Amino acid sequence: MTPRIPLSVPSVGPRERELLLEAFDSGWIAPAGPQLDAFERALAELTERRRAIAVSSGTAALHLALLAAGVRPGDRVAIPTLTFIATAAAVVHAGASPVLIDSDATGSMSPELLERALAQAEGEGRPIAAIMPVDLYGKVADHERLGAIAAAHGAVHVVDAAESLGATGTGGAAGSQGLLSVLSFNGNKIATASSGGAVLTDVDALADRIRHLATQARQPVVHYEHLEIGFNYRLSNILAALGLAQVERLEELMGARRAHRARYRALCADVEGLEILGGDDEGDNCWLTSLIVDPEATGLSTTALRESLASHGIEARPVFAPMHVQPALDSVPAADRVLDGTADRLYATGLSLPSSPASSPADIDEVCMRIRTAVRTAAPTGDRA
Repeated sequence: MTPRIPLSVPSVGPRERELLLEAFDSGWIAPAGPQLDAFERALAELTERRRAIAVSSGTAALHLALLAAGVRPGDRVAIPTLTFIATAAAVVHAGASPVLIDSDATGSMSPELLERALAQAEGEGRPIAAIMPVDLYGKVADHERLGAIAAAHGAVHVVDAAESLGATGTGGAAGSQGLLSVLSFNGNKIATASSGGAVLTDVDALADRIRHLATQARQPVVHYEHLEIGFNYRLSNILAALGLAQVERLEELMGARRAHRARYRALCADVEGLEILGGDDEGDNCWLTSLIVDPEATGLSTTALRESLASHGIEARPVFAPMHVQPALDSVPAADRVLDGTADRLYATGLSLPSSPASSPADIDEVCMRIRTAVRTAAPTGDRA
């Protein structure tokens, strides 16, 4: 059953229709085309990068970024355990092995635990080749610190900025840091191309390498010649047109999500036992607002609260299940799980709430009202909210 108030769905309008029809009517249906070129230029400008290469998905972008960064079969790549499976899947696709690093209090990769993992690996004579921290739920991680730690141990810094387009951090725009960084335009992201992703870099040789691999590694000759195996990771011109319209509207889309965040901020101020995961940084793009729910203070588990909201047609979702509990990654050895329990705690107490521009202020007010009611009902004295 489709929720009445969904978690995060696309917001499209006349501009998306205009650019899609423009691409359609121009005859540029195949992968290449002027809308794709314009989309890549817009992404490079927005992320303060020299080059952007649009591809078919965020996962494809992560895979290509790792290959371009020099990650090879048998290498080890440090990633946060609190992330979506695509971060880990790309490491495996590259033939490498993930090293799972626990979170700090904000949900981002812990710099202290990363330092420990890199130093230990170096001391054991099996260094970690690369790190790939994630901008969780639209908050830019501390890439200056993480990148400095990586550099001190000879590891390449790749950034998974799939969730943070339009956000800013201490080092600048989301996607601007690391040797390479990656965006996603999946249907639930802050800007969508229906699907799609992009790799960002300031190094022309890496950008050219990525484009070569994404187009089946075809040689620039009249006949079809391939000196290596590449991938069919191209983004179509049609989808790029949709993505271009979304990027043009990014400030509007972020503004709606930030207005929703303000309502959730007021909820947390009024209800004991609720706080926004990751804090409430002004630079966040507010892709998703996730709350940490203290079961003792509220009288509710996240499961009980989620089910209560669902009974009223409101979609909420637990935060990402950590990679170290994913059956697909059971083979990651204990030595490559650098954990202190933070991600487990955030998973147990975190709940993502409706954040879409398609939801009206009244919708978000209702979500807040339902949460207040659920907490008040759960409280033995009726005075927790």
